[in-house]
Amino acid sequence: MTVFLNNLQEKFKITDGLLDLLEKAAETAMQVAGYTGQGEVSLVLTDDRYIHELNRDYRGVDRPTDVLSFAQNEGEQLQAAEEAEELLGDVIISLETAERQAEEYGHSFEREAAFLTVHGVLHLLAYDHIEEEDRVIMRSKEEEAMSRMDLPRR
Repeated sequence: MTVFLNNLQEKFKITDGLLDLLEKAAETAMQVAGYTGQGEVSLVLTDDRYIHELNRDYRGVDRPTDVLSFAQNEGEQLQAAEEAEELLGDVIISLETAERQAEEYGHSFEREAAFLTVHGVLHLLAYDHIEEEDRVIMRSKEEEAMSRMDLPRR
């Protein structure tokens, strides 16, 4: 698996430790989802202004959000061949919102950024939380991934 990082914000210093954590979060999300292909994920770190524009333009929601996912194969359950590398899509995370949510939930900024990465990658793999049954499944996968990284909810 390959994670490409694009940092479009300047407020937060992006350390090697944070990069390693987010890459691990993406890989762990793929593992708990049962994805065995050689996927590529583009991880974009941004601010509220930029994610607000994307949320408005692509979802019709005129406010910032924490994470957006744009899957290359929207709505398809991916069953990639082991040897093929495929672009799964883009995960866009607002680090400003991640910081506010970390404070609100009483955990670290790093844990929140990792959770948003897991959440976004699961969306790329066709998990959703609109219907209650799907929400329960997705939340279970998120919690499993966070536990595997030793970042459970406190």
